[in-house]
Amino acid sequence: MGTRRDEIAGERRQLINVAYRLLGSVTEAEDAVQDAYARWYGLPASRQEEIRSPGAWLMTVTSRICLDVLGSARARRERYVGAWLPEPLPDRAEWNHPGGADPDAPADPADQIVQDESVAMAFLVVLESTTPAERVAFVLHDVFRYPFAEIADVLGRTPAACKQLAASARKRVSVAGAPVPASGQADVVRHVRKAWEAKDIAALVGLLNPAAVMTADGGGMAGTVPHPVEGGAHIARYMVAIADLAPGLELLERSVNGVPGLVARRAGVVVTVASFDVSEDGRVTRIWVVRNPEKLRPWAREG
Repeated sequence: MGTRRDEIAGERRQLINVAYRLLGSVTEAEDAVQDAYARWYGLPASRQEEIRSPGAWLMTVTSRICLDVLGSARARRERYVGAWLPEPLPDRAEWNHPGGADPDAPADPADQIVQDESVAMAFLVVLESTTPAERVAFVLHDVFRYPFAEIADVLGRTPAACKQLAASARKRVSVAGAPVPASGQADVVRHVRKAWEAKDIAALVGLLNPAAVMTADGGGMAGTVPHPVEGGAHIARYMVAIADLAPGLELLERSVNGVPGLVARRAGVVVTVASFDVSEDGRVTRIWVVRNPEKLRPWAREG
């Protein structure tokens, strides 16, 4: 019995990874996984013994919970103040846990998320344009390689229908294009940081695509521009204006969702996390700025 319990507990990492990609929220992913485990432990022992693969059962239940959350997300997003963006993820390898932290304490869910191209902000933002069923089918099949027969059980549709849903989502994701290698993006982000610190509008304009778009998420709890800022020149002027209004900000180059980005700290506290999408010509095409403090909780341990 102990071995099976360990096996079940060992599924948590995979479930968190799937749920974050489905929901774009560490908090909601953890809640979905906790709910799935609660349902498992709520089953009679006889029913648990009948389930030959607890891992598959937990994945199906977690995915169905995520599907329900995605289904209600549109109404919640309509009530959200300003633009909604996924929660940015820090790279824990770069961050220090506070001294005295209990090494045996349960891992923060953000610690358990494998950071690859499927958690890049650009990827998660594109997924927001898919329907809940498309997102579930695509993420489970294309990212995690689950067969359509299993996905059909999650969605309550035929394998053929699930295959079509994944194909539809795949078309939208492919439009986003291939990401620029991290090394190249790091150089661009470094130049952006230096130009921003120097309040050099001309240099920023040169780094931004003329059609660039900046979207900011303050959630009504942090001051930010309520609508996307369009055009490289407009974004450059806005960035410099912000620098003038917010003295004392410390800009740091950090990995954000596995991709080079920028973090702004004031008095040692992370107040802004910025992600970038860089085109093949080395210019920034999209900037996603998260200032909602609730979405910056995984960054609170920065040392």
